[in-house]
Order: sequence, then C-alpha cells, then structure tokens
Amino acid sequence: MFCVAPPESETTMNVTKGGLMLFSANSNASCMELSKKIAERLGVEMGKVQVYQEPDRETRVQIQESVRGKDVFIIQTVSKDVNSTIMELLIMVYACKTSCARSITGVIPYFPYSKQCKMRKRGSIVSKLLASMMCKAGLTHLITMDLHQKEIQGFFNIPVDNLRASPFLLQYIQEEILDYRNAVIVAKSPASAKRAQSFAERLRLGIAVIHGEAQDAESDLVDGRHSPPVGRSAAAIHPSLEIPLLIPKEKPPITVVGDVGGRIAIIVDDIIDDVDSFLAAAETLKERGAYKIFVMATHGLLSSDAPRLIEESAIDEVVVTNTIPHEIQKLQCPKIKTVDISMILSEAIRRIHNGPCAPWTRSRLAAAGEESEHQL
Repeated sequence: MFCVAPPESETTMNVTKGGLMLFSANSNASCMELSKKIAERLGVEMGKVQVYQEPDRETRVQIQESVRGKDVFIIQTVSKDVNSTIMELLIMVYACKTSCARSITGVIPYFPYSKQCKMRKRGSIVSKLLASMMCKAGLTHLITMDLHQKEIQGFFNIPVDNLRASPFLLQYIQEEILDYRNAVIVAKSPASAKRAQSFAERLRLGIAVIHGEAQDAESDLVDGRHSPPVGRSAAAIHPSLEIPLLIPKEKPPITVVGDVGGRIAIIVDDIIDDVDSFLAAAETLKERGAYKIFVMATHGLLSSDAPRLIEESAIDEVVVTNTIPHEIQKLQCPKIKTVDISMILSEAIRRIHNGPCAPWTRSRLAAAGEESEHQL
C-alpha cells in the first residue's frame, strides 16, 4: 500500500491522523502559551484536564476525557517552581498510563536538572534520577530541545528526540541584525567553543573564544577528581605507596582568542540563567573594541535579578526562545527578545503520530531549514 502525499498547501500544515490527544500539564497559566501555539499549528483542540494544588500543596490531576487507545502528548514547560512542575508531569503521565493510553510522549522543551548530569564528589546525577522517574511513571517517548549535555539521552530507556533551536536563532541573526556579516561569534568559555564554531560555520563568520574567566559551578574543581586530597602525604597511606599528587589549577588572566575590534560580537550558549558570566564577557568584549554585543541562548531561565542586570549592562540584546515562559522578564527588560520554536515541536509531534506515511512533512521541514538530533 502506498501513501500518496497531498499537494503542498497551507492546509497540509494542520493534517494529523485521528487518535492524537494534546494536554498541558501546567497549573500555571503563563506556562500554557506554548501549548496553545502547538495545538493551533496541529489543528487540534487541547485536551480537557484539571491540574491544581490542594491546600496542603499536594498536586492533583484530573483528566476529563477518555484517553483509552490514544496517542497522548503531554506538553510541560518549566516554571519557577521546578519541583511542582516535575510532579505535575509525573502524575499526569501515570494517570494516562492507568487510563490505558496507547502511547505517552512527553514534550519538555527545557529538561529540568540538566545541569546536574555529572557526579560531583558526594553528590548525585539528578538528571539520571529524573529520567528513571519519567520512564517508571509510564513515558514512552520524549521530545526535548538542546539538552545541556547530549549524553543525557543515555539516561533514558525510551526514544529521545533532542531537537535544535539553532536554525531559528540563525534566522534571527540573518534577518534582524543589520550588518551581521561584520559580526564574530563568541564563546564565553572554551566549553562552549563547539557551539560557537557551529554557528560560525553556518553563517560563514569568524569565531572568538574568551579564556581565563572566573571559575563557574561546572568546573572540574568540584567533581571529585582531586583524590587523594592535595594536602595529604602519600606516605601517610602506606610507606611504600607513592601516589603523585595533582597540581592545583590556576586560571590565567582573561584573554580573547580572536579579533573583535570594530565588530559585532554575538555570544552563543544553550542556557542563560545567572548572567554574571555573560556580563563579564560583555565587558571584556567592549574593552577589546566590539561596538555591539548580542547574546543568543536557547533556554532563557533569567533567574533572580537577571533582567535588571542585563538592562544596566553593555549587552545590546538578549535573544532566547520560548522553551521557558519569560513574559515578566521582558516587561522588566526591553533588551530581551523571543524567538518562537513552536513550529519544530508541532512538526515533531505530527511526525511521531502520523508515522512514515506523511513524507510531505519532511520536505516542508527541510525547506524551512529546521533540523533535529535524530531522524524522527
């Protein structure tokens, strides 16, 4: 049996087979904007569900229509109360599982606790714990975007689609930044150089790397690799045992590898939360002669007083996607701009639900320039 592709028209953007149900697991109304945009692009109605907290702060989920034998997609955007967000998702997934849903796909644009994906001395790998909880609750598929570390996919025993936001950010650079040909892509640390290189190669621009910045929380100074302790003598362990001690690291003075003088500097990263490192990078770039500074990131957590610090800084514009709601931060800081990524999320949902009998969606996605980590 052959699947015939319909003609290329705007109506095909809303073609989905029956049996798809779309839910938002957020009790916070501000977190539902992305879900509404995805539903509109898919041409489906949002499923009826009540998610709320009891007076004792327990989360309660009540699905108000049958999901038996349906493909359920649960969209969960992370709010400031991240732990409540996780419980809302887990309870809804388990509710769909016990209600005999055929499949349950979690659409989590920003995967919480993704920074805690490495062992830190006597700590734990929280990303692994969260992945196990989601799988145990009944999740059968996960759609996310720009994981902090790609290796997080290995924590799951279900398929994971790690989509990219870079095509949308690249499009913004080309369309909204005047004279972007005179720009240089900047990595604020050597750890983000690979991402900066990818942007630079796609835009045919140069690259600069800032080295020697202040040590951040993800340094290997706190990951337990200073064992045995540097101050302990090997002879104290055993007279015949000679273990070479590690030499403590020392950061060199801040240097910029690459020319930014008289050019537009575009700093790229995956997450912007605590903005101190971005502000320090911006000051360094200004001192080296950059006349405009942009910051591009997929996930705009923008915690604490980040909007005020950005407004008072040398940064001209901060561009983030709507994986996380930040309307309040935008009111506090006009420099914050948003790029909508609902298109690629709705396309991923459509492909997973429709299966291989929708070849026209692939051609539309390729023509638009979107791409994902894995072939859906």
